[in-house]
This record gives sequence, C-alpha cells and structure tokens, in this order.
Amino acid sequence: MIRDPKDLKRYTASERVNHWIIGMCFILLALSGLAFFHPAFFPLTSLFGGGVWARILHPYIGVVLAISFLLIFMRFHRLNVMTDRDWQWLRRIREMANGDDHNMPEQGKYNGGQKLFFWVQGICILLLFITGLMLWRAWFDLPVTLVRVAAVIHSASAAIMIAFTFIHIYAAIWVKGSVRAMWYGTVTRAWARQHHRDWYRQIVGK
Repeated sequence: MIRDPKDLKRYTASERVNHWIIGMCFILLALSGLAFFHPAFFPLTSLFGGGVWARILHPYIGVVLAISFLLIFMRFHRLNVMTDRDWQWLRRIREMANGDDHNMPEQGKYNGGQKLFFWVQGICILLLFITGLMLWRAWFDLPVTLVRVAAVIHSASAAIMIAFTFIHIYAAIWVKGSVRAMWYGTVTRAWARQHHRDWYRQIVGK
C-alpha cells in the first residue's frame, strides 16, 4: 500500500504491537472462556489441543493480557480522561451512528466512545484478573462460596468486555481509514480533520 508522505503519525510500532498482543490474547481468552462457560462451546477447546490444555493455557494468557493492558494504560490514561466535550459527544452518538458526524463536538486524539471503551476495558480486565486469580485453583485454595462469587463476576466482566469489543471492532471498520492506523501507524490528514480535529490542530500546529 502506497501512503502519502504527508500522512500523520498516530501510533508507533511498539504501540501497535502492544495493541495486537492484547487483541490476540483477548480472542484466545474469549474462545477458551466460552468453552468453559457452556457445554455447547466445549468443542472450542480443540483449538488449544483439548480441554486440559485449554484449562492450563487460559490463566497464563490472562496474565499476558493484564500485563499488556497495563503497558497501554500507562501510555494512554492521560489522553483518555473524560471531559465535558466527550460526554457531549456521547450524548450525540445517534448522529454519528446515522453517518452524520460533521456537527459532532471536536475531539482530541480519542473521542468519547473510545475513551469510554478504554475505561470499561480497564475495569473489566482488573476484575477479570482479580477473580481469575481467585479461580486459579492450582495456585490458590479459597472457600467454595468465594470461588463461586468470583466465577459470577468473572463471567459478567467477560460478557461486558466481549460486547464492548464487538462495538469497538465494528466502529473501527465502519469509520473508513481507522483500521490502517493500527496496521501502518498513520492516518490521512483528511481523516484526522474529519474525526479528530482538535488532535489534528495539535499535530500540524494550526
């Protein structure tokens, strides 16, 4: 793919690698987690070499996900602080969904939807990590009642994260030019002006 040298840098190589590690870990965890959640999904364990291997690998992949997201959090948490303009953007999300984003409030590097996803993801991963440790019977031996509560919270957090991730993926595909930012690290100036005008002004100095 030939790219315009005037395109704007949005993500570094290390940031993109970090993102894709999180994405791949999440897919593996969702597949193995669904296999444990209901017998109908148990055949998914064949992707991991069987039920035993899926059970062994699931918590370790979870640790990799948690560490990877921690790195992302340390890099981007300041850029994802919610502002009044972000809440205004969210209140007008229907306009965006209808394909009319010309009058949406100007956004910085991330819009209100992206920021909300960042914080929901962070809370869910924290809950998944804590409850996952409680369910990791190979290393921890807790009372059965506590383990059952942890299992409910773990499943609920996973369901919320899966739902928000589907929305995240859909939005990235729907807003043309967004996916290339995670493949190549750059976006066109027209894309930046249209979707993140405040960030565009910061980058070009206008």
